[in-house]
Amino acid sequence: MQLRYSFRLYPNGPQRSALARAFGCARVAYNDALRTREDARASGLPFVPPAVLSKALTEAKKTEARSWLGEVSAVVLQQSLRDLDAAYRNFFDGLKGKRPRMGAPRFKSRKDNRQAIRFTANARWSITPGGDLSLPKIGDVRVKWSRRLPSVPSTVTAVKDASGRYFCSFVVETDPADDLTRMPETDAVVGIDLGLTHFAVLSDGRKIDSPKFLRRAEKKLKRAQQALSRKAKGSKNRDKARIKVARAHARVADARREFHHQLSTELIRDNQAVAVEDLAVKGLARTRLAKSVHDAGWSAFVTMLEYKAARYGRAFHRVGRFEPTSQVCSNCSVQDGPKPLHIREWTCGACGAVLDRDINAAVNVAKAAGLAVTACGAQVRPEHVPARRVEAGTHRDGQTTMVGIPAP
Repeated sequence: MQLRYSFRLYPNGPQRSALARAFGCARVAYNDALRTREDARASGLPFVPPAVLSKALTEAKKTEARSWLGEVSAVVLQQSLRDLDAAYRNFFDGLKGKRPRMGAPRFKSRKDNRQAIRFTANARWSITPGGDLSLPKIGDVRVKWSRRLPSVPSTVTAVKDASGRYFCSFVVETDPADDLTRMPETDAVVGIDLGLTHFAVLSDGRKIDSPKFLRRAEKKLKRAQQALSRKAKGSKNRDKARIKVARAHARVADARREFHHQLSTELIRDNQAVAVEDLAVKGLARTRLAKSVHDAGWSAFVTMLEYKAARYGRAFHRVGRFEPTSQVCSNCSVQDGPKPLHIREWTCGACGAVLDRDINAAVNVAKAAGLAVTACGAQVRPEHVPARRVEAGTHRDGQTTMVGIPAP
């Protein structure tokens, strides 16, 4: 399995200038190629193949108007053309129904929140004995290594985010046999019901509170946004205020991502099979709960569960969003219809069990995925059910029965 490992970069002044130059050249190469294809489409000409774009880029570097493209590594420019091909391929696959639909490729701007360049092995980048990342025509950049790479990476991507931080991202190939030995053997299974009050409710009765990182940081974000709005456009002070806003949002995103990683790793480590409901996040994001839905980050969490289950040999199941998990009693499997959201506990009319709405849904998610789970976690307390009169007393055949227990 291919994974991406990201580390923090700390370039000095000249290296930041070289990276900015490389970001700009890659952006210009991308936009020039996109303009060539758009002009051909508007003129009714055939689709311009990648080889023609690559040759046109080589010829452009020989002209006076684009001679500065030769100041950066040629691999960076060629990888920018490959990114354009990937964007067109994803767009066409979406039209054919092979993947979710997405928009056509758009021109890049120097004001984009994220700038990135990619180096392959042909660029002859390397990791120095001192632990620095040596990039062609940029230099040896200091890296903060938080963990060891499992194998020799094939590519490295240098990224600058909206808050002005730099990262290097490596694509590595992991050993499946080694990954399987990292997780302990277990027979436990779990169903997960995702929500807003509780981020996740497990079929074993455990409830994980939602951290609500965005809600907790709203006051600080509000002050930063107000300070940004008062700065004159195009001024240095406005640029400083914009970076403060971006860093505040980055702290929220980093905290949410760390929470997702820790929880997903714990669930995959402790369970052999995991089942989760496939939520309509796009639909919920159009309601009055939009901010809370985006703050929870369900899609990112489920994606982490899926790839970690595949990496460590665990089973991952998605349950359809139309499965009536909140309408079915997990104790007797009787469905008694939908219930309003304010009803958090309900009593089954068939078996008399008093059920917690979220835990009951988590158990039903696991059962819908075919996992053998017990429904005891969903039962809050049994309710006394009065026996019918015919079940007590002395019958005509002379046999006596106890209340609620039929005669043999």
